[in-house]
Amino acid sequence: MGRSKHRSQLDAIDEINMTPLIDLTFVLLIVFIITVPMMEFGVNVSPPEMTAEKLPEEDYKIVNLDDSGKIILDKAPVSREELIDKLKYIYSKNKKTAILIRADGSRPYKEVIELMKYIKEAGFSNVSLVTQADA
Repeated sequence: MGRSKHRSQLDAIDEINMTPLIDLTFVLLIVFIITVPMMEFGVNVSPPEMTAEKLPEEDYKIVNLDDSGKIILDKAPVSREELIDKLKYIYSKNKKTAILIRADGSRPYKEVIELMKYIKEAGFSNVSLVTQADA
């Protein structure tokens, strides 16, 4: 009689509990689902380092984009259409003129790229972005 009690306890131990194994499988699956996209898009890119070069001493024009989105060329506000016309005129006078873009940090990149498009449309290929040096 004592042996039958002991036998029923052994029968219960004979079965392996699958719940922890299933939990572990799902955790590993979730980890792989999260990390695989990061591995695909985690491309190593070395961004250009800022050099402490001075502004060019040759002929250059500065195009400013202020915090309100206004475009300023040579300290005078201009519309987008006027900017293209004035830049075409400047380019016709001196094709070696460099264009410097100074944009307020609060403006979206889309607007800076749009400025670069206008400058390219005017014929310029020598365009630089002016940044603030870390102090």
